Amino acid sequence: MAKLVSKVYGDALMQAAREKGKLDEVFEESLELYGIFKEQQDLIHLLDHPQVVKEEKTQIIRNVFQGKVSDEMMGFLTAIVDKGRQNEILSILGYFIAQVKEEKGIGTARVTSAVEMTKAQKEQVKSKLLATTRYVEFDMDYSVDPSLIGGMVIRIGDRVVDSSIKTRLYELKKQLLNVQLA
Repeated sequence: MAKLVSKVYGDALMQAAREKGKLDEVFEESLELYGIFKEQQDLIHLLDHPQVVKEEKTQIIRNVFQGKVSDEMMGFLTAIVDKGRQNEILSILGYFIAQVKEEKGIGTARVTSAVEMTKAQKEQVKSKLLATTRYVEFDMDYSVDPSLIGGMVIRIGDRVVDSSIKTRLYELKKQLLNVQLA
């Protein structure tokens, strides 16, 4: 259900932004708002509180964001509150951001390595991904997981490339367990 809500409202925001010729502006605002709502979970809890009436919730949105975001984004935020979907705001904004990034050819790659990578290694991974995928840019997210022992795991959307020693050892173990001795 949450995915359907995110899609419906995210697609509506995209259509409205496109019609007004403000897709880039609304995209940038969405990135900022996503960060704000992610950081300020109390604001979402306040907007979702059952004892706060809808009119007060709308007024809170206006007090916080009026004059700081475009009219399209203000209309979007008040529509979400009016429809009682304020608890879905992060997923809606996340869906919208992902759709715009996909349209612009911006991929998101999560790279996990066994040890911290140097700047040169990070650039090499990024350039290799740009050369082997259809994306023209990447938002890179690097993390370290010592349990990988060596190598790395790269996630782009639902695709995973796992060249870690941990996985290779696991695969070797599975093969050895399947060996039949005569």
